[in-house]
Amino acid sequence: MANFKQHGMLPATTHDEASRQEFVSALRGHLSGRLMPGNYRVFHERVEPAFKARTGRNPESEHEVRELMTKNPFYQFWSAMQRRSQEMLWESVIDPTERQLPELIDKARKLGARPLPGKRKGTLRLDPKLEVPRYHTAADIHLQPGGYHTDFTADDIAAGAIYDKGINLYMGGGLGEENNLTGDTLVAYIRKAHPDFAPRSILDMGCAIGNSSVVWAREFPKARVHGLDVGAPILRYAHARAQALGVAVDFSQQNAEHTDFPDGSFDLVVSHIVLHETSKSALVRVLAESRRLLRPGGLMLHLEIPRGRTHMQKFMFNWEAYNNNETFSRYMTDLDLRGEALKAGFAPDQVRVDQFTPELDDTQKNYGDEFFWNILVGRR
Repeated sequence: MANFKQHGMLPATTHDEASRQEFVSALRGHLSGRLMPGNYRVFHERVEPAFKARTGRNPESEHEVRELMTKNPFYQFWSAMQRRSQEMLWESVIDPTERQLPELIDKARKLGARPLPGKRKGTLRLDPKLEVPRYHTAADIHLQPGGYHTDFTADDIAAGAIYDKGINLYMGGGLGEENNLTGDTLVAYIRKAHPDFAPRSILDMGCAIGNSSVVWAREFPKARVHGLDVGAPILRYAHARAQALGVAVDFSQQNAEHTDFPDGSFDLVVSHIVLHETSKSALVRVLAESRRLLRPGGLMLHLEIPRGRTHMQKFMFNWEAYNNNETFSRYMTDLDLRGEALKAGFAPDQVRVDQFTPELDDTQKNYGDEFFWNILVGRR
């Protein structure tokens, strides 16, 4: 794949496997770049005028837009193709991973134990007794079979390998050559908003394969970076992946709602498009835990995906919620994140939501000028 850096833990692909992945990426690019914007034209030129002619008003909520658009043939066609492309994405990545899984597991063991030249090696701490929360087990997030937490064999790393290449295909390479976009986005924000902030201890909540954890470790080489997640296979892969990239990160299998780190352990607590993968009750607990873990003067940054401003934008962004097992994300659409942080114990003057718009890639530009990232910012 173009714009994707091969590293020691990625499965190798045969000619046919690579061609299949290229096809999936091209299909998704066509659906996103050529067909998806047509939904906006259909709505503004046909659906909305017809509704106004019938009722004397425009649709007044995302839910009214949904009722109208899900009956529209153009939207139905695009939505069905988008859903099938997501299934094809995982199929194209699973085959080479399964074919090489024993070798990849062996490689992960060796990389995990290998010292890093001139620096300490990262660590991996798993908890086989950890109860994976229901918001992970009830549905396979993004339709990834088994989700991020399922072990299919001893010392499994398949979930991580599948996720690594899968999210690259998912965004058509838009996440960067190491799936580093979200980490880079938060780093750009902190450099702009807090240029003198120099954390010595950083926690990446819901780190998955550690793609953003690695970004923070490189950006602040004097800091000790920890990444936590609930899934063992994705953390085994994250540890081996970071080692392969020559970056020391300490990974642990924990639930971000309640960790075993002492009070005030971190200067910086971050997450990257994680909050919408939780639940109504878990969200407040994650934010309360973030607050507990901050040292005085510490900073919390939770990056969240944009939800749009107009009813039509909200409807389109929530396609994932209804069709791609992002079940909680639709509740995030109009959720007051600052209000949730106040429930978690932050004082009114300690928390805010910033909207940050870095340089947009082609995929983001398809959503128009309204694309932005939400960043929940908290201070102690």
